[in-house]
Amino acid sequence: MKLALHSRKLETERSKFLIDSIQDILNRVEFELIISDALAPYLEKVAPEMYAQLSVFSTTEELRGVDFMISIGGDGTLLQALTYVQELEIPIVGVNAGRLGFLASIQRENFSKTLDSLINGYYSIDERTMLGLVSDREDLFGGIKFGLNEFTILKRDTSSMIVVHTYLNGEYLNSYWADGLIVSTPSGSTGYSLSVGGPVVIPGSENFIISPVCPHNLNVRPLIVSDQSVISFEIEGRSKNFLVSLDSRSEAVDATIELAVKKCAFKAKLVSIGGGDKFLETLRKKLNWGLDNRN
Repeated sequence: MKLALHSRKLETERSKFLIDSIQDILNRVEFELIISDALAPYLEKVAPEMYAQLSVFSTTEELRGVDFMISIGGDGTLLQALTYVQELEIPIVGVNAGRLGFLASIQRENFSKTLDSLINGYYSIDERTMLGLVSDREDLFGGIKFGLNEFTILKRDTSSMIVVHTYLNGEYLNSYWADGLIVSTPSGSTGYSLSVGGPVVIPGSENFIISPVCPHNLNVRPLIVSDQSVISFEIEGRSKNFLVSLDSRSEAVDATIELAVKKCAFKAKLVSIGGGDKFLETLRKKLNWGLDNRN
């Protein structure tokens, strides 16, 4: 079984967990392991003998034939792993060495048991819808124009609001006078969208959430639409430069750019170990749902 592993530089305690995890994989004859070019320089520095045993991948094409991508870190690390996987839809094992971990839901103390589950086939695959960005700028985001959590338009270089004229399947929806606008997937509903008052939406609901950031009109509220919709935008503001982001990647653009989002042609596949709904379990653990003296 061929595994790819992606991580970032971790704090001292978590760095030890990363090294121990890699060694656990190397000790098992069932696995062949390659590591990401983002992890390679760090591993070469902290564990040069281990680094010498491993091959490094840097492109999606080099991942062909890989059975699982292991992401060790937080949700941000898993989102980075997706930029390597792209349309190959390699299942991602998200191991939480961070803090919140809505996406990276496997706890690090369960890592060795997780490897056993992969060997024995005791896992399920949770498929998540992603956003695809359509733009007249082919070089935007280095050509990696998709996101699992959200697409965001934000003001830049000025304290003035911007106006985001928004269209649903070509029909005018609203002009948002605000600091910005978020279009989120259900997976991203517990992220940036939640922090601006958006609803929590269960993954698999086949929706997008449109949430304004600090809207000037108080009657403007988040809106849930079908993920079959094409949502397009025109941006106005005193400044002619704006910020757009896909998950944790952001770029500056000007008002002449054409932007639209729609359902991505491929999905993110997240490995789930054990029974039960991991999303609901994470809500209870991370947001303290159900934690009430009356319960």
